[in-house]
Amino acid sequence: MKIVIIENELYLAQSISAKLIDNGFDVDIYGTVKEAMKSSGDVYLLSTSLPGQNFSPLVKKFADKIIILMVNYINNNTVSEPLELGAKDYIVKPFKIEELLRKIHHYQEYQELKSKNNLFEEYTHNLLKDLEYDYDVESLSPPLVISTNYQRLADKVVFSYIKHTQETIVLISLGDENWLKKIEECNKKSLLYIIDIEFLKKTERNELFKVLDGYNFIISTTSTVETPFNTITIISDSKLYDQNEILTIDDYVKFIVNSFQYQFPDTELSKKLGISRKSLWEKRKKYGIFKKK
Repeated sequence: MKIVIIENELYLAQSISAKLIDNGFDVDIYGTVKEAMKSSGDVYLLSTSLPGQNFSPLVKKFADKIIILMVNYINNNTVSEPLELGAKDYIVKPFKIEELLRKIHHYQEYQELKSKNNLFEEYTHNLLKDLEYDYDVESLSPPLVISTNYQRLADKVVFSYIKHTQETIVLISLGDENWLKKIEECNKKSLLYIIDIEFLKKTERNELFKVLDGYNFIISTTSTVETPFNTITIISDSKLYDQNEILTIDDYVKFIVNSFQYQFPDTELSKKLGISRKSLWEKRKKYGIFKKK
């Protein structure tokens, strides 16, 4: 990890740099904002007592990085305004290197978690984007049970709900042998999203219902399960998502052609379906599926 120090007091900058290097960091030192604007780093330690220098452009440019302000005193110019522009935190001089390291590690973990969260959000969005449902998620009122013919449909409803409410969600799979312990360790202010209730025997379900007293939760199920909680039903009209429905060959072929005709050339697509290109053309005509050129 590269740390950039912007400090006009060279002795102080070198002292901080030496201690950071001892802790495994790469360090660059700059005496002016102008010089530091051309730098490249992961963490910026910015002195807010640089005489006659405007450090706002630097804060704006590197707002996606970890910027920690090194201040002699706290006021709007040294702390409040830079924080509003994108700086992450501040530390008052003189400070112990242990306190600075604690802040650096804290924001390093924060950046990593933020990156992972963005990745998972993008993944789930792409995974669920083609699923449609006719339900107002804002009207959901946990605790409740969602009965559905397709698990991912319930997932999309729940994820849309927490995006609206900004609640903290904890996923509990009842297929995990430690599900009881995980529930008991959860904060009761969090929303529990409970799946795989089909794995439980009736006696285990009754134990689950007792344990959930006082918790805020949503249970999703793809089978008929009796519960003492309010239940809503969200069903996809597509037979493809109905786990109790066996698709006809025509339904299956129609789905495959619709989904993959732009990913594979006709020769490969027909081969995967086990039919000839002529038969593929005939089926397109039959289903009213026309491939755009």
